[in-house]
Amino acid sequence: MARRQYPYELRMRAHIDPLVAVGRLARSTTFGKFVVYERDGTWTFAGGAAAEIVLDHNGFRTRWHDRESLRPFPEDPARAFAEILSEAPVDDWSLYGWTAFEFAYAQAGLPELLAPGVLLHAIVPQVEIGVRADGAVLRGDDRRLLQVLADTVAEASEDVSASPVSLAVEESGGEEYRTAVASVVADIRAKRLTKAIVSRVVPVAFDIDLVATYLAGRRGNTPARSFLLNLDGLRAAGFSPETVAEVSAGGRVVSRPLAGTRALHAQDRVRSERLRADLVSDPKEVFEHAVSVRLACEEMESVCRAGTVGVEEFMRVQERGSVQHLASAAVGRLADDRGPWDVFAALFPAVTASGIPKAAAYRAIRAHETGPRGLYGGAVFTADAQGALDSALVLRTVFQQHGRTWLQAGAGIVADSTPDREFEETCEKMRSVARYLVPAAPGTPPDADADAAAASAATRHTVTS
Repeated sequence: MARRQYPYELRMRAHIDPLVAVGRLARSTTFGKFVVYERDGTWTFAGGAAAEIVLDHNGFRTRWHDRESLRPFPEDPARAFAEILSEAPVDDWSLYGWTAFEFAYAQAGLPELLAPGVLLHAIVPQVEIGVRADGAVLRGDDRRLLQVLADTVAEASEDVSASPVSLAVEESGGEEYRTAVASVVADIRAKRLTKAIVSRVVPVAFDIDLVATYLAGRRGNTPARSFLLNLDGLRAAGFSPETVAEVSAGGRVVSRPLAGTRALHAQDRVRSERLRADLVSDPKEVFEHAVSVRLACEEMESVCRAGTVGVEEFMRVQERGSVQHLASAAVGRLADDRGPWDVFAALFPAVTASGIPKAAAYRAIRAHETGPRGLYGGAVFTADAQGALDSALVLRTVFQQHGRTWLQAGAGIVADSTPDREFEETCEKMRSVARYLVPAAPGTPPDADADAAAASAATRHTVTS
């Protein structure tokens, strides 16, 4: 019989700022790898890697504790990933990780579009800590470590000295992006495709404190999901406006496409309301949203029970940080012969980060962007052995890798798009992050440890096994 992944559990009852608590855990040097994932008022810190699964051009590299294996590059990466998880030597695992946008090229059988790099990286953490405002639950295989981490969660005092700065995102790459938009519009009018999301990159020329940036950015945003991760040199903090795929353990399937955008001015509600009225009546924006929802429903029908796919909350306006979007929810019931990774394969990448049809959009993206997207436009996800899956679309994110820091944003281009408006839309989206960049203290390495050992006498917690 498979053994338990987390034999010990510790429950805390206390008033906690969960955002600060996971920030302190992220600063701790206890774990070299971690993922923070926020969903529905709970921030989960997944620390360390008891198991690890990585897909690159060589295939899947898998490690379960001290067992390692290599599988050749598969024809169907999502199905191969599900098979690997089905062979787990533990029966209560939880999984956290990310998929690159280019995972879609592999899934679609388009190897000519691939570039060297990681396509998927997931960990089964050594510890899993769920934090809410009224307490926390810590799970792991080391009783003493859980007690230490409970003290970190309980202390949870925020460094208020960090001050964000704002990056002028409109000063980089405007002409090149406008040219790309015009070219894609020409392809759309020539009936080569219906829609494509082409993005641009804005470099950040100064070192940032990623954890402090995550805290500041989360306080200034209203995301569907947020995340902070550090996995083998890739670090990111993001405020996702939508989910790619949600699958409950009971088989409910949801995807929440957002398409159609206007700026949101927190200090000028009259202006925001005027832009909202323009958004819901603009034929270009309404068309862009409607075709995106239609495709999401068609994709869900391939993995859901016949007759169960429908749309809820069609085309309502959803506020996300510095922008407001048209939003809908496509819902269905998972077919009996399908699993959560079938849903992910059907819906990934989100139509709102790729285009219609997707294969034609991939080629437009590859032609007009300067390099592989990697995590941008991909997904950060969590899943478990009971069949649940939750995946956040990676937009509104600051990225760090190989000594670089950058922002990236795109716009949905359709036949009626104009280069100036689509460029401005990328600026509006990037400002959700660009306003909250916290410079690193001089001489401070990016993974500097914070004091995570202080305890709170007012907190009560017990460990059970």
